[in-house]
Amino acid sequence: MPRMRASTSEARFASMAAGYESFYLRACRPEGGLGVWVRYTVHRRKGHPPVGSLWFTLFDAEAAGPVATKVTLPGPVAEDWVRIGDARFGPGRAVGSANDVSWDLRFTGADPLHHLPQGWMYKSPLPRTKPVSPHPVARFDGTVTVGGREIALTGWPGMVGHNWGSQHAERWIWLHGMAFDGAGDDTWLDVTIGRLRLAGRTSPWIAAGAVSVAGERLALGGPGRPTRVTESPDRLEFALAGRDVVVAGVASAPRERFVGWVYADPDGSEHHTVNCSIADLLVRVARPNTDPVELRAPGRAAYELGMRERDHGIPIQPFTDG
Repeated sequence: MPRMRASTSEARFASMAAGYESFYLRACRPEGGLGVWVRYTVHRRKGHPPVGSLWFTLFDAEAAGPVATKVTLPGPVAEDWVRIGDARFGPGRAVGSANDVSWDLRFTGADPLHHLPQGWMYKSPLPRTKPVSPHPVARFDGTVTVGGREIALTGWPGMVGHNWGSQHAERWIWLHGMAFDGAGDDTWLDVTIGRLRLAGRTSPWIAAGAVSVAGERLALGGPGRPTRVTESPDRLEFALAGRDVVVAGVASAPRERFVGWVYADPDGSEHHTVNCSIADLLVRVARPNTDPVELRAPGRAAYELGMRERDHGIPIQPFTDG
């Protein structure tokens, strides 16, 4: 994995003329089917001061659908990692509130994952989105309160992520799996897959990330690595190559378990983004001279699709962005 001089979690938005930056976490009940996804996002349009937003989603397989809310506030601060209003996200802790929900979470996790295959890519104009995971797998303790319902988190598995850039990919996928059946915290999957808009054309899918099997991290994707994707808003079939490894599988969930959001770009354009953080995931890891490894995470995976189309059929939350 590439080395970077700057901290994986150092905020970049204060030095951007225009762009966006997100710190986020997901945590899931160990047996699956109940999870939270929290994002602290900063947008900066050219010539305007940055604004911060707090996004929250509770996913519950026993409910009619996700519970989601969002607030946008002026004056985000690069303190801890980021502070938006009274909400803070920093080393080992995320605390905040948005409308009738609140969270106070503590976490520890694995060493950072730098998704991009070369360190210079984090300093160059391209790719326009820079993904890293301060903790590609983590454990959470604390409480989440949603409309008077208090949920205690005790050792919930999850992850902590961070990305920033001048523009979202034309189309993207985020896929994350942990707490696989029969495996420990040293086994996980964390990948981003994007199609980029360059010189008026859209590139093929390019993957970036890693799979960890019993503590052995195997880089996936990068320019020239085969990436096969068949995606829809509620199902993903994929095959991702790395050096001497191929990871293939399926992620899916019923449509009613997805939350839909508007994601704004600094240039004023928008994507629709759908996410389920209690999706089912089946993964097969194949390496030369080694028996294939099959990994299952029912109700414990995250599948996100960012797209331009509006006819996907998943309700979009009534919040603007940017």
